Amino acid sequence: MADVIATDTGVGVAAAAERVSALFARIQDSLAGWRDAILGDESADEEGTDTATTPAAIDATVGALVIPLLREDDPLLVGAGFIAAPEFTGGDDLHFSWWLGPLEENPVFGSTTEPSRLDLASRSYSDYLRDFRSLEWYSIPQTTHRTHITGPYVDHLCACDYIVTVTSPVERDGRMIGVVGVDVYVKRLERELLPAMLAAGRPVVLVNEAGRAMVSTDPAVLVGDVVATGEDAVRCAGTPFRLV
Repeated sequence: MADVIATDTGVGVAAAAERVSALFARIQDSLAGWRDAILGDESADEEGTDTATTPAAIDATVGALVIPLLREDDPLLVGAGFIAAPEFTGGDDLHFSWWLGPLEENPVFGSTTEPSRLDLASRSYSDYLRDFRSLEWYSIPQTTHRTHITGPYVDHLCACDYIVTVTSPVERDGRMIGVVGVDVYVKRLERELLPAMLAAGRPVVLVNEAGRAMVSTDPAVLVGDVVATGEDAVRCAGTPFRLV
């Protein structure tokens, strides 16, 4: 009987890991489509200027892509868009084609009921973004040329809560012009992942590469806690996450 229970538990944990992988694969597929949309039109105007990747053109393209997703009932995303490389803008100005979904009440920005464009000028402590190329969600896609998942971490810029950020490099002619990305509340991920994790047959914790907890069925383990991982941890394919 013990062997049967152990086998069922193993199958349940593997199924939960597959659920995690499928969710993040869906997000990464969306980012790939956004990259293609940004780079898809390579036409030039009469003066030979590439109109497809001007800031105004990208703003229009990105807004059309992400705003409908942020307006969905119970949206998965709390933020999404494109962040331009300084080399693309031709100066030191920040260019965030980034939209926020409806925000729940928080002590800094209150609440909103409709998607809104991120206004950095209204964020009094956004100066750290002047050197955003050093931040994980930008620097790792730039170095690896691959999609990267950052978090969980507390987003003090917008959500004032634990989030996970997924970013993917947008490259053209061997040059990175920025990243497309999404922010997801950890508590929203809980609703997506907890049913499969609870069906695993034993307490399990979803941790990132550093062992930091993101979603847990163990009430003693909170988001952000560091959990010891062993050889029995189950990897979630296509992500840096494991179930322990």
